[in-house]
Amino acid sequence: MQCRAGRRVCGCFSRGPGQGGGMSLNRVEQTVHDYIAQHPDEQRHWQEKVARLAAAAADDHAAATAVAAELAAFCRERAAVLPLFQTLGGPGGPSHLTLRSLAELLVRRWGPPRRPKRSPDVAPSDAAGPSV
Repeated sequence: MQCRAGRRVCGCFSRGPGQGGGMSLNRVEQTVHDYIAQHPDEQRHWQEKVARLAAAAADDHAAATAVAAELAAFCRERAAVLPLFQTLGGPGGPSHLTLRSLAELLVRRWGPPRRPKRSPDVAPSDAAGPSV
């Protein structure tokens, strides 16, 4: 289904105001993302926490796993006091949350930049290109 105005795909397929980086977040992840974005103290806290966890992790996969676990713990903690978080977990409660995509987005956004790995078959002198 496409919209005629502006020759775009309908709004349900366009990037939402809170999302970024081409990531698709589920309803729970989007709610948590929006909550963090709307509360500057929470956002600062998560920026620091994600940066710290990502710097300590061996790679982005391990960092996202650690961040997802912290996000789930955050949701369980907030579910005790905020009605918004009480409804997130569904019948299984907030202990069954899947926050992996949000964790990956936050690691990409706030984690330290990783140096790209060189392929083992390229020598350092060949990587710079031919010298003239």
